[in-house]
Amino acid sequence: MASNSERKRISDGSNNGRGIIARVTNTVSDSPIYQKGVETATKTADVTKKLFKSTGKAAWIVGTTFLVLALPLIIELERDGQIDAMELQQASLLGTPPPAAAH
Repeated sequence: MASNSERKRISDGSNNGRGIIARVTNTVSDSPIYQKGVETATKTADVTKKLFKSTGKAAWIVGTTFLVLALPLIIELERDGQIDAMELQQASLLGTPPPAAAH
């Protein structure tokens, strides 16, 4: 166990009463490499936020365009297919030859 004089010697000195963890933390946070890392992380977060924002806008444009233009076309093609199937079914029930299909 350390004596009182050893404790005073460890806690006194150039660190002004601060502990070793505070000194290491200050040393690391004052280093240019750390500062550059923080700056890079901040810039990366900003770019990512802008990318997500523009991606969201693009997704909205694509989604609404699909709903307005493509979905009605898909519904109409499905209706035509159902009508063709119904005509074939009626023709087979009545015994008449099926309507000529386009080749």
